[in-house]
Amino acid sequence: MKQRILIWGAGAIGGTIGAYLVRAGHDITFVDIDREHVEAIRDPARGLSITGPVDRFTVSAPACLPDQVDGQWDRIFLAVKAHHTREACEALWPHLTKDGYVLSLQNGLCEHVIAQVVGRERTVGAFVNFGADWIKPGEIHYGNRAAVVVGEIDGASTERIRVLHGLMQQFEPDAVLTNEIFSYLWGKLAYGSLLFAQAVGQLGIADCLERPELLPLWREMATEVLQVAQAEGVKARGFNGFDPAAFTPQSDEAAARASVAAMVAFNRPNAKTHSGVWRDLAVRKRRTEVDMQIKPVVETGRTHGIDCAKLNALCDMIHEIEDGERTLSDSNLNELLET
Repeated sequence: MKQRILIWGAGAIGGTIGAYLVRAGHDITFVDIDREHVEAIRDPARGLSITGPVDRFTVSAPACLPDQVDGQWDRIFLAVKAHHTREACEALWPHLTKDGYVLSLQNGLCEHVIAQVVGRERTVGAFVNFGADWIKPGEIHYGNRAAVVVGEIDGASTERIRVLHGLMQQFEPDAVLTNEIFSYLWGKLAYGSLLFAQAVGQLGIADCLERPELLPLWREMATEVLQVAQAEGVKARGFNGFDPAAFTPQSDEAAARASVAAMVAFNRPNAKTHSGVWRDLAVRKRRTEVDMQIKPVVETGRTHGIDCAKLNALCDMIHEIEDGERTLSDSNLNELLET
């Protein structure tokens, strides 16, 4: 059945998923703050091109800037950077129908922020781990397939989540429907802490994770996240080589080493060699999502009496890079290990 969807944020994630849904015949409208990108997407002569080893194709679709949106939608897919979530939700709110929902296609726990603006009953969660990068207006590089999961934030089994799952399978055939979406999101936060750490150096994800002297750092950071998740009553789930059970205070070094090796094996063949956080710092020279992903874990841990010292030091280091007070260097990780 043809679906009518508004995709708010046509970058790496929203643009890739949206392009697939356009190609599948759905009625997709894109919203983005980049005027050149918007103009390219809606120009039949240019369009939105998906490049890379996974697929190559071009589509064109209606696209507009946020202040040009007209009408209402039952389904709005939100794919902006985490720190722009509230601003985007306040802008899209008038365009959401009374019985509609907003799907978060973001990293972090953005569902909580979305629910504060549009209501919990209108908020749906998702976890995505595929690799994609915005290259230039009208072009997104789709580097590798990976886990895609959707679920109601209250764990309910509803007709809308089953329809949405079927829709997401048109993008990723192996997409999963879950009643524990926050288990995946907390798992991604733990894995994501390693990607934020990779971003302070120059090596790609696989090469960085494979540095044997950094295994204690990977263990400490992931364990801090997972301890906070447990204190919040969430048992994190693994994916694509990341095994939460290998990063608990009780787990041994061999288990962590095996999980890191599995993550390296998953990332090694991928065309997307560096994290999106690294691209924010090294290529696009803009603020990262650290204050919406890692810093909240530190703050939540503090309320439970959990000292997330490594995560806090990582946040400080990324802020120094953002502010031009520190350069990207693989030695930053050695310094982080010693803090």
